[in-house]
Amino acid sequence: MELNPAPVEIFFFPFVGGGHQIPMIDMARTFASHGVKATIIATPNHALSFESSIRRDQNSGCPISIHTLQLPGDLDISDVDMSASPQTDTSMLQEPLTNLLRQTRPDCIVHDMFHRWAPEAIDDLGIPRIVFNGSSCFARCVIESLSKYKPQEEVGSDFKPFVVPGLPDPIVLTRSQLPVFRKKPGGQIGKPEEKSFGVLVNSFHELELEYADHLKRETNKKTWLVGPVSVNNRTVADKTERGKKTSTDEQTILSWLDGKSLNSVLYISFGSLARLALDQLTELAHGLEASDHPFIWVVGKIFKSAGKENNDEENFFPAGFEEKMKESNKGLIIRGWAPQLLILEHESVGGFMTHCGWNSTLEGVCAGVPMITWPITAEQFMNEKLITDVLRTGVKVGNLEWLSWDTEPRTVVGREKVKAAVERLMDGGEKAVGMRTRAGELAEKAKRAVEEGGSSWNDAVNLIGELESCRKSAN
Repeated sequence: MELNPAPVEIFFFPFVGGGHQIPMIDMARTFASHGVKATIIATPNHALSFESSIRRDQNSGCPISIHTLQLPGDLDISDVDMSASPQTDTSMLQEPLTNLLRQTRPDCIVHDMFHRWAPEAIDDLGIPRIVFNGSSCFARCVIESLSKYKPQEEVGSDFKPFVVPGLPDPIVLTRSQLPVFRKKPGGQIGKPEEKSFGVLVNSFHELELEYADHLKRETNKKTWLVGPVSVNNRTVADKTERGKKTSTDEQTILSWLDGKSLNSVLYISFGSLARLALDQLTELAHGLEASDHPFIWVVGKIFKSAGKENNDEENFFPAGFEEKMKESNKGLIIRGWAPQLLILEHESVGGFMTHCGWNSTLEGVCAGVPMITWPITAEQFMNEKLITDVLRTGVKVGNLEWLSWDTEPRTVVGREKVKAAVERLMDGGEKAVGMRTRAGELAEKAKRAVEEGGSSWNDAVNLIGELESCRKSAN
């Protein structure tokens, strides 16, 4: 019997887009904190965005490292600004990855679902493979029910509501809120979890317990909830450098927030991929000004005209808006990337207007901040239903139309709807207080989940134990 067996070794192979790369880096750090020998697989360019945090972990004794895949010449996946779309082709990484796996034979590899070629390539090597898809158990349950029962095919209009059958709660959607490939009869995508060892989820049981159990029953796949993994960013440096370099100095942001009252500030961000149309940006600006609440607005990429985006410093706001917000100290506008965790955790922040990406949703939950939901693409309309209808910690702004990330919106959410949503969330009324109370309770549960003995802690330990058993069986 081996007295001191080598620690379990897990490779983590993240996708290149920020919404998927960032949580998998945090997931690797989670397992390293449990003593797993964690190796993050990346290209030289993409490793630059997280090497500082990994170096800090190494200096504190965590068994974590980065392995950069060497590509011929100066080749690399071109998109390194955290906004790579799900369609980004990563197949150039297949040969160097399979060569690495043949040489090293880790106990397991966790790969992102958007490496679409990975399942077949890894399965051929006989190495246990775990899938990370970046979404919640709730959204996966909705997707499974849509695929199984096809209620969207029974309605005659894109805007006619229907109930998604077979779920623990009565979830109502419209066909307009579904991806194009789920609207059509037979529309579906492949399932990378088939033949896998199981699925890792960035969530925690107390947030969506009924749906975690429902998902395991429906898919018959091993599923481990090990989140929220963003809590691995405990220092100001980790929170500031997470993803990309912040475009506005963090001290400037924190000083501005320090001057605001408790729970008075609305934080607005639509993530790394969404692009707002000019008309929408204008309506949002007018709605924020009319609501008269202080805000921090992270402005990302803008559609300058149909199909064209603009990332420069041009002023697309209504005339005088930015100057007025600066003079009144009512609004702080950040162009580009912002330290979202630092902002959400500040005591002055009392609301979060979000696109309902799962990372942002979880970060809002961890901060105990109620939300204004503004879904745009991917599974975001499903996450909205979790926030507003199940958890009851948010209000809808009223967007009803799913669009691909690179398509300019055809409809605009007007300033009146923006103003009304902000006031409902931030006015301190009875419903707003109820949402804030529930959000605070969820934040406490999130913290307990990742502590020793918590649900996510235990799921991570259980997975490590299963991999140890697999190793013994193979020897």
